[in-house]
Amino acid sequence: MRVLKVPDLFDLSTIMVSDFSPGGAFGSDTTEPDFGFAFNDSNFSDRVLRIEIMPDSPETKSDGDCCSSIAVWARNRKRRREDFKKEIDVVQRQEQVLNFNVPDTVDGLTYENRDDDAVAMIEGSPSDVGLNCNQIGNDTAYDNYSSLNKDHLTVLRVNIIHISSPILAAKSPFFYKLFSNGMTESEQRYVTLPVHASEEAALLDLLNFMYSNTLSTTTPTALLDVLMVADKFEVASCMRYCSRLLRNLPMTCESALLYLDLPSTVLMADAVQPLADAAKQFLAAKYKDVTKFQDEVLNLPLAGIEAVFSSDDLQVASEDAVYDFLLKWARTHYPKLEERRRVFATRLGRLIRFPHMTCRKLKKVLTCNDFDAEIAPKVVLEALFFKAETPHKQRALASEEANAPYRHFLERAYKYRPVKVVEFEKPRQQCVVYMDLKREECAHLFPGGKVYSQAFHLGGQGFFFSAHCHMDQQSSFHCFGLFLGMQEKGPVTFAVDYEFAARSKPTEDYISKYKGNYTFTGGKAVGYRNLFGIPWTTFMADDSNYFINGVLHLRAELTVRQ
Repeated sequence: MRVLKVPDLFDLSTIMVSDFSPGGAFGSDTTEPDFGFAFNDSNFSDRVLRIEIMPDSPETKSDGDCCSSIAVWARNRKRRREDFKKEIDVVQRQEQVLNFNVPDTVDGLTYENRDDDAVAMIEGSPSDVGLNCNQIGNDTAYDNYSSLNKDHLTVLRVNIIHISSPILAAKSPFFYKLFSNGMTESEQRYVTLPVHASEEAALLDLLNFMYSNTLSTTTPTALLDVLMVADKFEVASCMRYCSRLLRNLPMTCESALLYLDLPSTVLMADAVQPLADAAKQFLAAKYKDVTKFQDEVLNLPLAGIEAVFSSDDLQVASEDAVYDFLLKWARTHYPKLEERRRVFATRLGRLIRFPHMTCRKLKKVLTCNDFDAEIAPKVVLEALFFKAETPHKQRALASEEANAPYRHFLERAYKYRPVKVVEFEKPRQQCVVYMDLKREECAHLFPGGKVYSQAFHLGGQGFFFSAHCHMDQQSSFHCFGLFLGMQEKGPVTFAVDYEFAARSKPTEDYISKYKGNYTFTGGKAVGYRNLFGIPWTTFMADDSNYFINGVLHLRAELTVRQ
């Protein structure tokens, strides 16, 4: 009879590099067999897992077995993370005591991977231990073992679970390394695993998942606990499972902010990225119109601010408004100048699209103390170089960063359309202003909408464009209108000569449409209800003379009258 040679499960040479990928041996998303029947059954187990339950620090204890809300969970989890390093030190001291006082047993082992990784110890089986093979509960047989640690770390109770090392090793690199390190410890039957009381239920759920590929818990707080423990023991398939269940639950601002505040080791894991992305999208969509939720957004933590202001669909008046808002937020949350400069340099600065700010505001960036003296000139210079580029080059730069998490050159959906301004001081004060509108933006104006430009200045006065869809009173059809308004209100008067022009086919040159002069007073505007003298349907037609590659190009020349 031919004997089949089965490769050693724990021989590292039999594990290919690809096995450690998301679709590999650890945490494959493919359909996996259900070994739930074998969980904690001595008939199908080759090892005994001894789970030592240690007390949480007083600050992290909750009123019940589980947190009553996500907010409570977040507060408790934050404290646990802050205390984790101290607790790991205690566990390491515990190992040294064990090694010193129990010379007949095998030395304890510590496996460290990341800040929140688990600590496990493997030891030989005591000769006087009697176990109920299918018991999950307190183990009085290890009283002597626990008493060794009472001066260092109190053990509340011990849970005994029968495990199959191949099943656990196939799902977790942590357990794989634990059982296959090549030392004598890896051959021992008893494995000691210290965990906090707050992690006990989550660890049992995790172990059950590694057998059955499913979880019985469905509450957000319980799933988050399992997710944290799954990260601790490197069970990527369970992290994906928890992430998927959490994404399917109704998202709230509270839960979205909590997901984004998970430890960096959890948040950066590939298995959790879809959950983090969903949280960012939820916040970006909810606070899309920042002006409606200014107070709420002003109270958001840094992670929430990054989610909202990294969005391309953010509805703000202009990028100048983004700069002003983030400056206000930073001064509120980081009152110390040194901290504020650091957060602008590392986190907030990348949210501002400086190339789309006005030159007047860029000048203020150069003199703003909240920015590091070396950073401000760099971002302003980059913005000015972008503004000097041709439209084709600007579009190319924007497309190059289409997949980047933080964009600088891509234009947002500003409520006030950006303008380009060329100013002259001599022989007369004059400016030439350019504004482009996409066909889609014009289509949204029908039947009675309007869109405003960003402000521009001439002779110390602020002006703006407004494009409208009007009903022509004489001909009774809709048409495109363009107006020029002055920002200042009150008794101010200002006389200008003006000329409106637009690019037109076939030459695609700017063709003058109207010119005239007007003496502005505060809050007044001048313009033409039917700039092109044609109905709206003709203006928007596919063969329209005024849309060049889907863009309407408008120009206005303003000169201060002597």
